[in-house]
Order: sequence, then C-alpha cells, then structure tokens
Amino acid sequence: MKTADFDFDLPPDRIAQRPAEPRESARLLDLREGIADRTVRDLTALLSPDSLLVVNDTRVIPAQLEGRRGEGRTSITLHKAISDTEWLAFARPAKRLKPGDTIVFGAAFQAEMIARGEGGEVRLRFDMGADTFHTQLAQHGKTPIPPYIKRGSGADARDRDDYQTMFAARDGAVAAPTAGLHFTPELMAALDSNGIEVATVTLHVGAGTFLPVTVEDVADHRMHAEYGELDSAIADRINQAREDGRPIVSIGTTALRLLESAVGADGRLVAFRGDTRLFCTPGFEFRAVDQLLTNFHLPRSTLFMLVCAFAGTEHMRAAYAHAVAQGYRFFSYGDATLLKRA
Repeated sequence: MKTADFDFDLPPDRIAQRPAEPRESARLLDLREGIADRTVRDLTALLSPDSLLVVNDTRVIPAQLEGRRGEGRTSITLHKAISDTEWLAFARPAKRLKPGDTIVFGAAFQAEMIARGEGGEVRLRFDMGADTFHTQLAQHGKTPIPPYIKRGSGADARDRDDYQTMFAARDGAVAAPTAGLHFTPELMAALDSNGIEVATVTLHVGAGTFLPVTVEDVADHRMHAEYGELDSAIADRINQAREDGRPIVSIGTTALRLLESAVGADGRLVAFRGDTRLFCTPGFEFRAVDQLLTNFHLPRSTLFMLVCAFAGTEHMRAAYAHAVAQGYRFFSYGDATLLKRA
C-alpha cells in the first residue's frame, strides 16, 4: 500500500481559518448511505435515539513556548508528558541544543534538556511541581494551532476558546479532538431530549497528528504514541450498549483509536490506561465503533487512511471530491463527515 494512494488535490482556499458560527451550523456530509449534504445540527434527526456517543474529554494546553538558551532563541512545542516533570517536545532550532542546556521561558520557568531524539525531538525536565508547571505554562505558553491555520504570530486570543471542545476537562492535549469542536450545549441538549446518551474517554492528542506520512510504503510509517484512558465503568457501559444492539458513535478519530485499542478479539472493551500507536489502514478490522463523526483530513495523512479503512477508500475518494467541488471547509476548523463502518 503506497502513501500516494491517499493523496488528493485540495485548493488552499478550502482550508478553514475560523470555526463556523455557531459551531453546529457547520456543514455535515452524511456518507452512511451514499452522499448527502446536511449540517451538524441535523444530527438530532440523523442519529438513532438509542445511539451512544463517545466523546474525548482531553483539554488542549498552551504547549507552544518561546525561550532562550544563552543569547539564542528557541521555540518549543510540548507534545507528550513523560511524568509530572518531564516532557517530550519539538524544538527549533534543535541541532544547537545539547544535554545539560537550560532553556529559560520566564523568570521562574525554565527547563533542562536531558536527551535528544529524532526529527527535532528533545526531552525536557522542568524543576517544579505539576501545579506550578501548569500555572507557569498558562502564563507563558500559547495555544498550539496547526500550521495550516495562518495567524502570522501564532494563535490569538480567540483561538484559546475556539480550539477547545465543550467536553474539555483533562489537561494534556497539544491538538484538539476537532470533531468535538462542532458541539455546543444547545446541540447536546437537543440530542439528550431525543434520548441520545454520551460516554466520555480520554486521549491526549499529540503534535504528531499534524505530521504527514513521508515514507513511500505505508507499512514503513512509524505511528506516534498518544496517552489514553478508558475506565472500567465506561467500558462496561459501552459493552452493554453493544449487547443491546445500540449503535456506538465515535465523536472523532481520537475516541475511535482509543476504543479500538481497548477492544479484544471478542469485541468487548476492557479498561485501558497507557500509550497507543494504533494505525488504522485499509484492511483493519474495526470492532468497537459503528459510526464515526469526523472532520475532513489532510491528504497523505494517517487520519485520511483511517477514514478510508473505516468507510472504504473509493467511497471516501468520491466523498472528498464532492466536498471540494461543493465548497466544504477542511481540517481543524472545517466541516464534518458522518461515516458508517463498511
């Protein structure tokens, strides 16, 4: 399977720079039976009243930092917590950094570089407790919006709210689970009045989600690790819903990847706590999720490969061509698709 098989042409003006207002007014391409143009607020009519929605409650942290090493400037994007005091991060420029270097972000906020990885990745140690770290990060960090959202000097004040879902509760993500951005309290109230229930999981989305697949053969791609949690009570609740014949609808690829990481060969979920590197390509057998709400994804990306695996490659190619022709908005702040497992 070649990476080029998942390429497609996308005009730059199709890349959304701000979310729809209100959020549930975003367009929705319903791909469960053919191709139908809807809006996200139509979910109240499109979803079966016995559906169980699974949402990701991760919260985006202000993970982009500007610091100094001596007289030189260093840009840091935190992307994965190793412990309360250590983080993996992408550094620019990384080549000049060496173990033992101190990077200063503020008068009481600094980190020691303790190891270097590949592709500009470094390991940093912050000499402070978790509470102090998050206080300092809130003061000195910026929201790490994707590179295709053009702001000049980075995220602005509006992005701090826009790039956060209403479900956000647990700090740890450096990218938003963007399917959740379409939901508002008003939409959730309408879904609830229809009897649709919600279950919550956690997957802390990493900066690796923005990285393109650069290898020629898909099998050679090394998936980035992301930390997730599924507690036993939620697992039992989803298992019971499946036994009752209720559709499990994942709100986003992050919730889907966590559920599919926690499911056994018998289709039953078990409690999960740890990293997942799950890479879903055509041929992958999905066991936990019946339907998927997700945004439009980057060409040649692991996420476009995932939706092709879930709903069928030719179906997704036709759907994306339709979306481009009809002016749908792509990527993090863009419109959404509703898919059924093929």
